[in-house]
Amino acid sequence: MPIDRERNNAPRRLPALNDQARQHRAHPTVAEARLWQHLRDRRLGGFKFRRQHAIDRFIVDFCCVERRLIVELDGSVHAQQVERDRECTTVLEGFGYRVLRFRNDQVEDDIGGVIEAIRVILLAA
Repeated sequence: MPIDRERNNAPRRLPALNDQARQHRAHPTVAEARLWQHLRDRRLGGFKFRRQHAIDRFIVDFCCVERRLIVELDGSVHAQQVERDRECTTVLEGFGYRVLRFRNDQVEDDIGGVIEAIRVILLAA
């Protein structure tokens, strides 16, 4: 029987993360809530985004599965977890995703610039 390479490279989803992701969706940060208003309901170029989506052992902030794009918002805690973020990005890129990272203050201070950066990547993919 031939090996289905796509299936073997598909990210597994840990069931325990689903509950944690649900909790994150119920209590978004200010930046997450603000960006979600622009991404939800296919508002950005007709692309569907999921929020607090479990992939492998990670929960990503926003994910457009169709374009294999992940958008992560990094608060101040991320300054202390640079290596973990690097590992997360490497694993997700191994599954074929492109990971965009923005700081929370970028979303709060320049939401238009963040949206435009995401739009450019979506249309280029």
